[in-house]
Amino acid sequence: MSEPEFTATGVRIDRWPRSLTRAGEVRIEDGRLSLLTSYGSEIDSAPLGSVRAGRPWFAKPDEAVATVNGTRYRISGSGRLLEALKKATEPAARP
Repeated sequence: MSEPEFTATGVRIDRWPRSLTRAGEVRIEDGRLSLLTSYGSEIDSAPLGSVRAGRPWFAKPDEAVATVNGTRYRISGSGRLLEALKKATEPAARP
């Protein structure tokens, strides 16, 4: 198994209007974004090409909203998730 490109633990994941986990994990690995509970069970996952993510104007600096398989999730405490998603989906730099 390869090393994850990005991982954030202790993350709160909400699916409006309820909280799914307060100590979950967000992982980018092998071209997929995975949302996991604090016990390691998968909440949702999808290929990076089908994930939409951003930060609404009203969100705190450590919050993001991601749409995975048509479901919107609010992710809090994920650090540099948006930066990691952008980096993972950029085409490789050409010489």
